[in-house]
Amino acid sequence: MTTPAGIDPRGPRFAATITTVLLLAATFLGLIDISTARSFGWFAYQPLASASFDSDTWVIVAASPDQRALDPGFLLTVVIALLFLWSVLSPATAPWGVVFRRFVRPRLAPPAELEDPRPPRFAQGVGLFVVALGIVLHLAGVPWALPIATAAAFIAAFLNAAFSFCLGCQIYLLLQRAGVVGRAPSAA
Repeated sequence: MTTPAGIDPRGPRFAATITTVLLLAATFLGLIDISTARSFGWFAYQPLASASFDSDTWVIVAASPDQRALDPGFLLTVVIALLFLWSVLSPATAPWGVVFRRFVRPRLAPPAELEDPRPPRFAQGVGLFVVALGIVLHLAGVPWALPIATAAAFIAAFLNAAFSFCLGCQIYLLLQRAGVVGRAPSAA
C-alpha cells in the first residue's frame, strides 16, 4: 500500500477550529432545549391530560419524533454530521478544506513538513460516529444524549484546534500499531 500525498497539517487544525465553534453552539442548544428539560406534568399554565403533582418526566420522552427532529440543537448537529460525512467521503471538496486551501494557505509560509492524510480523515470519521450516535439516541428519546455527544466531539475538536492534539489521529495510530488499520496485508 502506498502512502497518500501529504497534507498541510494546519488545514485540519483550521477545520477543527470552525468545527469547535459549531459544536459549542450545538452543545449549548442541546442543553437548553428538550434534550435536558424536565416536565412536571404542566405545560405553561394548563396541566397536561396525564398530569399529576408527583409526575417528573423528561420532555424528550413525551415529545413526538417530529418535535425531536425540529429541536434546534438537533438540526445543527445534523448539519455538523453532514459536514463530517463530507470530509470523510471527499476531503478534497469539504468546505473547510477548500476555504483553507484557497484563502488561508496562500497567505502562510510553506509547512515545515507534510502529514499523512489518513489519521485526520479517520478522526473525522470518529467525529461523525460520535455525533451520529447522539442524533440516533436523541431521535429515540434518550435524555441528554445529544448534548453529551456534541460535548464529547467538542472536546476532541478543541484539543486539535487549541493544542494541535488530534485525538482521533492518536486512536488511528494506536490501531495502526495494532495492525487493525493502515497496513497492507503481508504476502506470505
